[in-house]
Amino acid sequence: MNLLRAATLVTPNVAQAAQRYAQWLDYSVVEEGEVPADLAASWGAPASAGRPYAVLQPASGADVFLRFVEGDPVPEYQPLRTYGWAAIEICCTDVMAVNARMQDAPFEIIGPPKRIDGLPTIHPMQVKGPDGEIVYLTEIISPGNGLPHPGSLIDKLFILVLASGDMDASGRWFGQTLGLDVGAPMTIVYNMINDAFALPKDSRHALATATFEKDVFLEFDQYPAQATARPAHAGALPPGVAICTLKHPDFDSVQGDWIVAPAVREGAVYGGKRAGVLRAPGGALVEVVEI
Repeated sequence: MNLLRAATLVTPNVAQAAQRYAQWLDYSVVEEGEVPADLAASWGAPASAGRPYAVLQPASGADVFLRFVEGDPVPEYQPLRTYGWAAIEICCTDVMAVNARMQDAPFEIIGPPKRIDGLPTIHPMQVKGPDGEIVYLTEIISPGNGLPHPGSLIDKLFILVLASGDMDASGRWFGQTLGLDVGAPMTIVYNMINDAFALPKDSRHALATATFEKDVFLEFDQYPAQATARPAHAGALPPGVAICTLKHPDFDSVQGDWIVAPAVREGAVYGGKRAGVLRAPGGALVEVVEI
């Protein structure tokens, strides 16, 4: 069971971000409005109250969402150089067709399609959006065994990537707090990290994945010592990918320190179920929604 429900990204202009993802990634808006004060408080981001937001769904109709929330730009923020949620990963059926589309899109190709040694089941590429968001677009070569069956050329969010200063500690927290299974670490030549930190092209970096009932949906990347805490405006969501929202089949078993006591919430992301927000090691926001 893939427990991913949504990723929340911060943008200076929600309408423009939604239009880009509709035109180039085939997403559609299913909900929009202004962030309620109690929801912003649950994120530990009271300054986000009243800001516009939009929830988008992929062309396949999968109930896994992208949520854009308006936030003021943070000039000193540099993608892929800070701890926290570093990237979203979206599955697709044909990465070469997606790459051809991206040639004309307002997304910068920062990693053209390339096979990864040791990971024969996927064929990924990476782009950076105008708001600095990092999007992995990954063809699933062999669906099953923890990987999804894409239902459209560009389909749903299926992995969130966490940049960690201590990958092992992050894995233990997700295992102990949410009951996820964390796999053994592996190392790869990680072009995104090497380019971001101007490291030798053949530098290898450790990563691990988290699963539930064998479905993969989180990746923990060990970041170099040069990485820093993510800058943000006081009381606001951090820039880039700000929140990972997970469904949970046994909500009452979650024993973390909620920012605010969980409450029933309406809307596409919540569906009238209880939800609350935790801080993972390093401060990354993890929103948990009752199944």
